[in-house]
Amino acid sequence: MWIVRLALARPYTFIVMALVIVLLTFVVVPRTPTDIFPDINIPVIALVWNYAGLQPQEMEQRITTGVERGITTLVNDVEHIESQSLNGIAIIKIFFQPSVNIQTALAQTTAISQTFLRSLPRVPLPAGHDLLGFHGSGSSDWPDQ
Repeated sequence: MWIVRLALARPYTFIVMALVIVLLTFVVVPRTPTDIFPDINIPVIALVWNYAGLQPQEMEQRITTGVERGITTLVNDVEHIESQSLNGIAIIKIFFQPSVNIQTALAQTTAISQTFLRSLPRVPLPAGHDLLGFHGSGSSDWPDQ
């Protein structure tokens, strides 16, 4: 209650304080370090498996589950795995520890994926058509550690 009495007794003091705050805002804001979108390097490898004609449940049973087991067993520094099975497509995202060597992780993931690819049945198709495919991606711009 005392601040109200002071403001009523000295109105010019509060007007000057408000102007000082507004003017200092223009000085302080440009100097304040802001990083709205910081540079975050999360080591992730995304695998996309194509197997035309399979329902999501079959994609999960035939491909997703097996690949996830192989990755968790044979690939180093895996933090967690996220997967999604759709009609004819399985998307598997592998998240790694921040200190991982992404080139090694990509090589291990490719090796287990190629091994798993050989164990799947092949169906003869006309030339130029792929029934089964594997696409892997990962960023290799992390420094070697």
